[in-house]
Amino acid sequence: MNVYENAQAQMNKAFETGKHFDWDKNKLPVILEPQRIIEIRIPVKMDDGTVKVFTWYRSQHNDARWPFKGWIRFHQDVDKHEVMALSIWMSIKCTVVWIPLWGGKWGVIVNPKELSESELEQLSRWYVRQLYKYIGPGQDVPAPDVNTNPKIMAWMMDEYSMLVWKYSPGSFTGKPMQAWGSAGRWEATAQGWVYVLQTILKLKGQDIEWKKIIIQGAGNAGLTMASLMIDLWATIVWISDSKWAIYNADGIDIEEIKKIKNNRESVINYKDADSVWDKEILEKDCDILIPAALENQITENNAKNIKAKLILELANGPTTPEADEILYGKWTSIIPDILANAGGVMVSYFEQVQNDMNFYWEADEVQEKLHKKITEAAANVYETASEHESDMRTWAYIIAMKKIFEAMWARHTY
Repeated sequence: MNVYENAQAQMNKAFETGKHFDWDKNKLPVILEPQRIIEIRIPVKMDDGTVKVFTWYRSQHNDARWPFKGWIRFHQDVDKHEVMALSIWMSIKCTVVWIPLWGGKWGVIVNPKELSESELEQLSRWYVRQLYKYIGPGQDVPAPDVNTNPKIMAWMMDEYSMLVWKYSPGSFTGKPMQAWGSAGRWEATAQGWVYVLQTILKLKGQDIEWKKIIIQGAGNAGLTMASLMIDLWATIVWISDSKWAIYNADGIDIEEIKKIKNNRESVINYKDADSVWDKEILEKDCDILIPAALENQITENNAKNIKAKLILELANGPTTPEADEILYGKWTSIIPDILANAGGVMVSYFEQVQNDMNFYWEADEVQEKLHKKITEAAANVYETASEHESDMRTWAYIIAMKKIFEAMWARHTY
């Protein structure tokens, strides 16, 4: 299945598992598919005078809980199904931590490394010119994702403000502090991972200290999490990039890995480690497995060989529905992406609130609010799943879908 079919399968499973809530079966089809898919072509005049046309997708899942919220992804492998799936996951993610936003996702087929800064700015501003009627505070508020950053959000916010003749910092989040971004925004996703993991481990009667960790993915997410785990006295024994995985039983020096990756080299250049092909890493011995790379990495083909008893999903959709069933049958706990990754969207929401008030919080206040909301959500998901002797992903979906259906009933939107 592609990731969109995975998202639908997860939702169908949750609906069936939660049917004792006496849900109206007519509500499910309304949220199984996005409400609106926008596909546009954007011409950009390149530095050499030629014109290239780039394809953009926007998926807006459902407007029962307005406004839409979702990330903008620049990547050469973006496709419509991926964007649709990510918009569904964003709806569940926002709702499971009780943020009053609804799922959306933007994606453009482009390798930004092949563009100059001026070409990248043109692409970003042309996007806003084409779509500004469909976005904005109270309607649809995008934020940065893969290969997008605060600078790009500032360009887009500036273009939107000029088009609507009104300075509108709340039209985009993830902006630089100088353009009315939020303190703590860029630490939020990573800090959210830690808060969720600490909460679940505490409820299991465990701690992070001395745990042996495998991290699949030496990108920004994986390396950030690795550093945070080391700060908490865990040991990174395996780490991989897109080609190779390396192992050191005494722990891998993550600062050295960062230097290697900053030089655009493979982790195999790390001197004091054994190596294997990257996907073999998933089946190695550890206490906690952290997939932080791409979707569909843990499948029915390798799930039976996974030895970790706890998986923390940093990537979006790394585990297929078939693998979920196998792992649950082995009593492997999975902290799902829709819960683990909620820190970023939570502080993006805080940024929208601050933009609307024109009053800005200090970083420690942002962290306090993040910690309170995300630990409450994590405890709710874990305890509810344990009570019903089920897995955390299914009950994260059930908790979210229950709130969504209540919003649909209140507004009578189906």
